[in-house]
Amino acid sequence: MTITFKDERGIAGMRVAGRLASEVLDYLTPHVQPGVTTNALDKLAFDYITQVQQAIPAPLNYNPSGRNPYPKSICTSINHQVCHGIPSDKALKKGDIVNIDITVIKDGWHGDTSRMFIVGEGSIAAKRLCQLTYEAMWHGIVKVKPGVRLGDIGHAIQTFAEGQGFSIVREFCGHGIGQVFHEDPQVLHYGKPDTLEELKPGMTFTIEPMVNAGKRDIKEMSDGWTIITRDHSLSAQWEHTVLVTPTGYEVLTLSSGSPALPAFVTTTAC
Repeated sequence: MTITFKDERGIAGMRVAGRLASEVLDYLTPHVQPGVTTNALDKLAFDYITQVQQAIPAPLNYNPSGRNPYPKSICTSINHQVCHGIPSDKALKKGDIVNIDITVIKDGWHGDTSRMFIVGEGSIAAKRLCQLTYEAMWHGIVKVKPGVRLGDIGHAIQTFAEGQGFSIVREFCGHGIGQVFHEDPQVLHYGKPDTLEELKPGMTFTIEPMVNAGKRDIKEMSDGWTIITRDHSLSAQWEHTVLVTPTGYEVLTLSSGSPALPAFVTTTAC
């Protein structure tokens, strides 16, 4: 495993990229309304990232397999889509839930974050899933500090989510990030305490649990990107990029429009 540890210059670059990624979500928020297409949201994001932020949308033409480049600038995963949903001309409708996943590259550094949006008035079940998935992510974040192990983060997320009657997707996970979009370590959203890699200052990685209302089983669609729940139950995901500080954590993907912290979270940096 090759983990990159960021120095002060790298941390400064990551802070800028993280804030910009979150600001894209702020910009898109008023546009997430019934009748809008995810292609329209993608175009808004592309123009904002490239023209206003003078940055690069990392997903566009991202091609880790070498055979199937991702065709859009953002990921939009609707209802039973778990992750990597490709924007299209299909319009959002009242009651839909949608995850919008943003990654920008600024001066060579990556900022990666996602939020859930409820289109119009969502069902009680949909609201509960989105809110508790947000809390599950934060249960993982607040565990971050030097000496803790990645298994402690996964265990905290899994215990909370499964305690609410939900299931955790296991095939996809958080990841190290920096000048490379996806790097070591892998950050599982399930696991056992005191297992896996020990956290050390200068590590930067994403925490991004995918939580299903039904069973955890998933499948890939024919486009080679979109992942859905096998039982077509709703799925939610939130994501932040986190820095391990000498005394705890710093959430790098925050902006003025970021959602309020859960009641049990007292700080975004410690």
